[in-house]
Amino acid sequence: MERKGFAHIDSDLARALDLLGERWTLLIVQTIRDGHVRFEALREELGIARNILASRLEDLVGAGVVERRAYTERPPRDEYHLTEAGHDLSVSLDHLAQWGKKWI
Repeated sequence: MERKGFAHIDSDLARALDLLGERWTLLIVQTIRDGHVRFEALREELGIARNILASRLEDLVGAGVVERRAYTERPPRDEYHLTEAGHDLSVSLDHLAQWGKKWI
């Protein structure tokens, strides 16, 4: 089932949720922040399917939240690092985690 977007809602929060609202996305950002920056390390840490991880990383790179940095050319391999936008987002993740600890 394809997820409906919030493009019809004129709201900064709705636009952010269009990018970040998928359940894996924020966990990927948090895991990169915690130092797991290579694809296989992310996959193993999260237990996420390769195709889903690849898709979410593409979305985050496209949105400027994460950037790719090559660490080897043969075979071509990248690491994923938070941009300034990603670091700003990670502050919100800390608050969300605190809320979860208190209320869930």
